Amino acid sequence: MKVINIHTRTIKVSKDKLLPLFATLSEKDDRIWPKEKWPSMRFKKGLVKNAEGGHGPVRYKVLEHDANGHVVFEFQKPTGFIGTHSFEITALDTNSTEIKHMISMKTKGFATLLWIFAIRWLHDALLEDAFDKVENYVTHSNKTTTWNLWVKILRKLLK
Repeated sequence: MKVINIHTRTIKVSKDKLLPLFATLSEKDDRIWPKEKWPSMRFKKGLVKNAEGGHGPVRYKVLEHDANGHVVFEFQKPTGFIGTHSFEITALDTNSTEIKHMISMKTKGFATLLWIFAIRWLHDALLEDAFDKVENYVTHSNKTTTWNLWVKILRKLLK
């Protein structure tokens, strides 16, 4: 099955204010990944090209990474996830920046069911939590996206 899953959010700050947060991705002081609610993103060598790591049962390798707000990961697990996911920070103007996460993959076999019934829902909730974390950090707001019932059930079952 072909999967394109895109999350974007426009934040009313300059790209220069978001780039320092991007530099913390997968570090102990990560200000993007919602590790307070989800398994942490970790890499054995840090967030550098060819580093292997992931979060929870999802494993991937860094294909591309630059300090200008762009990183691409290649899935290694679950088996049957064939493709990439990426983060990108783009200046829209001097006071607005878009953060974007995109999955572009094909699924095979059991991985298709895993995506449809579990991972997609958990992934979508995780990304909204990440974007809330970023927005709250730079705007000093208190945005919280509510998880839907299916996400709450899946999280309870997976504990």
